[in-house]
Amino acid sequence: MCPCGCGDVLEVALIKEARQSWTLSVDAENRPTLHPSIWRTTGCRSHFWIRKGRIHWCGKTG
Repeated sequence: MCPCGCGDVLEVALIKEARQSWTLSVDAENRPTLHPSIWRTTGCRSHFWIRKGRIHWCGKTG
Protein backbone atom coordinates (compact mmCIF):
# COMPACT_ATOMS: atom_id res chain seq x y z
CA MET A 1 0.00 0.00 0.00
CA CYS A 2 1.17 3.50 -0.73
CA PRO A 3 2.39 5.06 2.53
CA CYS A 4 0.65 8.39 1.76
CA GLY A 5 -2.70 6.83 2.66
CA CYS A 6 -4.26 7.01 -0.83
CA GLY A 7 -5.01 3.27 -0.67
CA ASP A 8 -3.24 2.32 -3.91
CA VAL A 9 -1.36 -0.96 -4.03
CA LEU A 10 2.23 -0.48 -5.19
CA GLU A 11 4.19 -3.11 -7.07
CA VAL A 12 7.96 -3.06 -7.39
CA ALA A 13 9.90 -5.51 -9.54
CA LEU A 14 12.81 -7.17 -7.77
CA ILE A 15 14.02 -9.18 -10.77
CA LYS A 16 16.95 -7.69 -12.67
CA GLU A 17 15.45 -8.58 -16.05
CA ALA A 18 12.48 -6.25 -15.55
CA ARG A 19 12.52 -2.96 -17.45
CA GLN A 20 12.41 -1.05 -14.18
CA SER A 21 13.63 -2.88 -11.11
CA TRP A 22 14.58 -2.21 -7.52
CA THR A 23 17.12 -3.77 -5.20
CA LEU A 24 15.99 -4.97 -1.80
CA SER A 25 18.41 -5.40 1.08
CA VAL A 26 17.75 -6.28 4.70
CA ASP A 27 20.03 -5.27 7.57
CA ALA A 28 20.95 -7.29 10.67
CA GLU A 29 17.77 -6.09 12.39
CA ASN A 30 15.55 -7.29 9.47
CA ARG A 31 14.83 -3.72 8.33
CA PRO A 32 14.29 -3.45 4.56
CA THR A 33 15.96 -0.91 2.29
CA LEU A 34 14.75 -0.44 -1.28
CA HIS A 35 16.81 1.23 -4.00
CA PRO A 36 16.12 3.40 -5.96
CA SER A 37 13.33 5.58 -4.58
CA ILE A 38 9.69 5.03 -5.48
CA TRP A 39 8.27 7.91 -7.48
CA ARG A 40 4.64 7.66 -8.54
CA THR A 41 3.91 9.48 -11.78
CA THR A 42 0.14 8.98 -11.48
CA GLY A 43 -2.39 9.03 -8.66
CA CYS A 44 -1.02 10.65 -5.51
CA ARG A 45 2.39 11.31 -7.15
CA SER A 46 4.27 10.39 -3.96
CA HIS A 47 8.06 10.18 -4.01
CA PHE A 48 9.83 8.39 -1.19
CA TRP A 49 12.69 6.12 -0.13
CA ILE A 50 12.42 3.06 2.08
CA ARG A 51 15.56 2.93 4.21
CA LYS A 52 16.09 0.71 7.23
CA GLY A 53 12.36 0.02 7.39
CA ARG A 54 11.32 3.68 7.43
CA ILE A 55 9.69 5.93 4.85
CA HIS A 56 11.73 9.00 3.92
CA TRP A 57 9.65 11.47 1.91
CA CYS A 58 11.12 13.36 -1.01
CA GLY A 59 7.93 15.42 -1.30
CA LYS A 60 4.98 15.32 -3.66
CA THR A 61 4.95 16.77 -7.14
CA GLY A 62 2.07 18.29 -9.03
